Amino acid sequence: MTTNDILFLVLLIVLFIATMIFLPQFMLARNIPKVIRIFREHNAVGASNAKTLEELGLQPKSMFQRMFTRRDYKPQALQFLLRATIIEMTEDGKVYLNEENLLLSRWRNL
Repeated sequence: MTTNDILFLVLLIVLFIATMIFLPQFMLARNIPKVIRIFREHNAVGASNAKTLEELGLQPKSMFQRMFTRRDYKPQALQFLLRATIIEMTEDGKVYLNEENLLLSRWRNL
């Protein structure tokens, strides 16, 4: 192997590792506005208008469905928004968008 071959191989490995680290973060950031838009389109804003994940179309896909479709990052975006308390859950398991917390977050311009 020549020096150029080794350099190319190292560069290829570094590029692969960078893609594996940054692609999921990019896809998560891209899907957060989509999830917020879904809540607004279904008027799931505020505890009185809370909806189930099924009503919003955000229920997790079954293993069989995931085998034959592209990866959907909306469930990860939903979990991120739940942890950030931008999306909140009622006692009966329904979810809603908390606009006040959204305004205090970095996603306020959505």
